[in-house]
Amino acid sequence: MTSQEAARELLREFPVVDGHNDLPWALRAQVRYDLDARDIAADQSAHLHTDIPRLRAGGVGAQYWSVYVRTDSPDPVAATLEQIDCVRQLLTRHPEDLRPALTAADMEAARGQGRIASLMGAEGGHSIANSLGTLRGLYGLGVRYMTLTHNDNVDWADSATDEPKAGGLTAFGREVVREMNRLGMLVDLSHVAATTMRDALDASSAPVIFSHSSARAVCDHPRNVPDDVLERLRANGGMAMVTFVPKFVLQAAVDWTAAADDNMRAHGFHHLDTTPEAMKVHRAFEERKPRPVATVATVADHLDHMREAAGIDHVGIGGDYDGTAFTPDGLADVSGYPNLLAELLDRGWSKADLTKLTWKNAVRVLDAAEDVARGLQATRPPSNATIESLDG
Repeated sequence: MTSQEAARELLREFPVVDGHNDLPWALRAQVRYDLDARDIAADQSAHLHTDIPRLRAGGVGAQYWSVYVRTDSPDPVAATLEQIDCVRQLLTRHPEDLRPALTAADMEAARGQGRIASLMGAEGGHSIANSLGTLRGLYGLGVRYMTLTHNDNVDWADSATDEPKAGGLTAFGREVVREMNRLGMLVDLSHVAATTMRDALDASSAPVIFSHSSARAVCDHPRNVPDDVLERLRANGGMAMVTFVPKFVLQAAVDWTAAADDNMRAHGFHHLDTTPEAMKVHRAFEERKPRPVATVATVADHLDHMREAAGIDHVGIGGDYDGTAFTPDGLADVSGYPNLLAELLDRGWSKADLTKLTWKNAVRVLDAAEDVARGLQATRPPSNATIESLDG
């Protein structure tokens, strides 16, 4: 049996839980949620990284759909609600393939039915507008993790890619973490500054996740996780889910990306814009200056390091499909996960290791967060603290 065949066989029993996919934002940006124009029941490879046939081909068994909105959105709460509504519409349209999931038990039930468990994650604390009541509202609508920041600071937490302001988490930021623990909402530390990572680990009584981050020791980008933080996941019980974004996994791509981002801004586009007009600008830049190309092996290098630093029980996968303009060779879209597993098999990863990477770790972490929440809810009422009362 080849490594590719072995990978596909493993995925039939223990499919991939992917921590982050930006399909809802792509649907918003491209067609303003016209789901007939981007029917994911059919091949959408001309427009998207994601559709149901390719999810099936890639062995995906559970997906955290990101309900991301930009930090400069005039009304981020309303925009986040629209993103949640988009996911709900997808679930209604495709009930044979996608199953709503709120718990670890729901994920296992979906696996038993051969459906793709569909969870939601909010990407950035700006989505709660400094309101713990709004946080609880998002949880009530099905959001099961929140990334504390996106690319910009929020009032109570520092981002990895903004100028430090809070020095990590403020008092209100720590209260956000505690309230997320009480709810059973996973604290996601992708995008946050290393100081925020450490403060959140100090404040959290539940496992944390990195929904789409790689190893800083392998690629020195502030979006990646330092070794001391990876090591703390052993005691915390959380997990880091490797991302495939070339500018976060390949050192040579860091400088190229900075120049490409400058070029986008010079042409009047946001550097994360993936609309057809923006991609024309990207492609023209790439023709002038070819981008460094990441590969499956590049991503596997990160996983090798993350397994060593954090332990096999604390690693996972979060590709960031439809949230990035470029992908590695061999991981062009959501059908590519078997290629990564085959590479890891060739490097000596055992089947037991891979079942933890693909499925078991992610289910365990959500189950543990639910268990912590049950204990906290028995002893602690909902917090009505405000940022004014805690941070002044």
